[in-house]
Order: sequence, then structure tokens, then C-alpha cells
Amino acid sequence: MASDIYVGIDVAKDTLFVAILPGGESWEERITEDGLKRLIAKLRPVAPKLVVMEATGGYEAPILEALWKHNIPVAVVNPRMVRSFAKALGRLAKTDKIDATVIAQFAEAIKPRPKLPSYRQEKALGDLVARRKHILQMIVAEGNRKRRAVGEVQKLIEKHIKWLQKSLEEIEKKLETYINKTVEWREKSEILQSVPGIGKIVAYSLMADLPELGNLNRKQIASLVGVAPLNRDSGNMKGKRGCWGGRANIRTALYMATVVAMRFNKTIKAFYERLCQNGKHKKVAITACIRKLLCILNAMMKNHVRWGEFKPAET
Repeated sequence: MASDIYVGIDVAKDTLFVAILPGGESWEERITEDGLKRLIAKLRPVAPKLVVMEATGGYEAPILEALWKHNIPVAVVNPRMVRSFAKALGRLAKTDKIDATVIAQFAEAIKPRPKLPSYRQEKALGDLVARRKHILQMIVAEGNRKRRAVGEVQKLIEKHIKWLQKSLEEIEKKLETYINKTVEWREKSEILQSVPGIGKIVAYSLMADLPELGNLNRKQIASLVGVAPLNRDSGNMKGKRGCWGGRANIRTALYMATVVAMRFNKTIKAFYERLCQNGKHKKVAITACIRKLLCILNAMMKNHVRWGEFKPAET
């Protein structure tokens, strides 16, 4: 019986390095139209079980497109996971060939879930959400500079702030238009926004950066986001449980939503008050509320129900 083929691709700005397991074949290609054609021509005959790349901030996008076009399964993983895997193997050196081989070994051992073509839409939405965040940060920074500036400089800053505010309005219109293009995305947005505390931007952030929402159980989704308490026990030592890892941008969005929900969402408000009455530290109680809200959203998305139809016991 033939062994399954796993491929690791180490992506740089202009080049990629490929490693195939088993067999150990490896080579380098330019990230150009001709280079991607050569990559596909070499991969199609071996019919890989899975191709894995690290997330590189967008440099992997043209490779993803090329692989999807030819129905080659591909997964994009967190570079930190691959580096930890390399350390566990004792691979401390870093070269393109070593990195590509380690990624292929990671693919063979871990078998991460392939990315679906819908990732393109999620990435585009995520870029718009991220750009909105960047513009807001610039508005705040310019506002701080304006308070210290005088004369002509202050007028120039005011002009720039007005331009940024106009750009912000345009981004928000594009976000809404983008969501309303498809029935599926519009339905997801409506389900999320039906929950007291969840506004448009939080809903868009969840749709773009947490596509797993509704497809995992409550423990898995909490762990993925980084709000699941993890044990720190060893032998007779029982450490204090804590949360770490996960997706920081989602936790930030959910934190702001939870603060609002603790005032206007009866379920979250009652949960928070009960935890505080039981002696929980406020920070611990807020984290628990974030997890509670996330699990509610996950159950609603899984069952395709809005807040008015939802029973909190389902979480």
C-alpha cells in the first residue's frame, strides 16, 4: 500500500521552498505565475494528502489560490505551532529547506484541517475589519497630537482627522455591502447581532477571524479563542488554572461586547452577578462571562437561531 504524501511549503516574500514526505524531495520556486505553474505541475502527479504552509501575513495567498484551483488540499497553520514542533524534534537550526521539511513532518503528524476556498472571503472581510481598526488608531493618535500642537500644525492635523473620519465611514459602508452580498453571510450577521451586546463590528470580526464559530463544541471554541481555563498540575502540585494562547483579536472584541452585555444582556448580567456574589474576583468573573457569551454565540450559530428563539441552557 502506497504511503500518503505530505508537502511542506516554507513561504517568503518572493520565493517558496517545497519539501515532500516521504521521499525527501525538495526544491525552490519563485512566487510568480510561471513558478506557481511549475509547482502545480510537480504536485499534481504525486496527489498529496495535504499541503501545509505557515501564515505569513498574506504572502501565502497566491499559493493558496493556485492549489485551490487544482483541488489540492491545503492548510495554513500558526508559525508558533510549527516552531514548537521543530523544537520538540530537536531542530534548532533554521534554513528554508529545514523549515519546509519540518512543516511537512508537522503535516504528517498533526494533519491540520485544510482551508476551504471560503477563506478568500473571510480574508477579504478580515482585511476590511483590520483596516477599520488601523484608521481608528490613527484618529486617536492624531487627536493626541492635536492637543499638543499649535498654529498651522494643529490645522493640518484637524484636516487629516477629517480625512480619516471620512475614510472610516467609507470602510464601514464597504463592510456592510460586503456582508449583504450573500444570504449566508447576512444570516450569520443577523444571528450574531441579535444578541444584546454584539454590534456590527464585533459580528464582522467574529465572522472574519473565527470562521470555526458554530462548527466546534463549547470546549473547543473556548480553547481556540483562549478563554478556557487550563490546568497547571504536576505530581502533588496543584497549580492555579489560567487562560493563555488563542486569538487575541477575538478576545479583545469579545471583551468589549461582554462589558456591554453585563449591563444590557439579562443572561450575562445575572451570570456575572452570581459569580461576584460567590466570591469570584471581578477579572475572573469577566473572563467567565466572555466564555459564556462565546459559547452562547457558538450554540446559536450551530443551531441557526436568533437570540429571541435561543435557550441559554443549550450552551
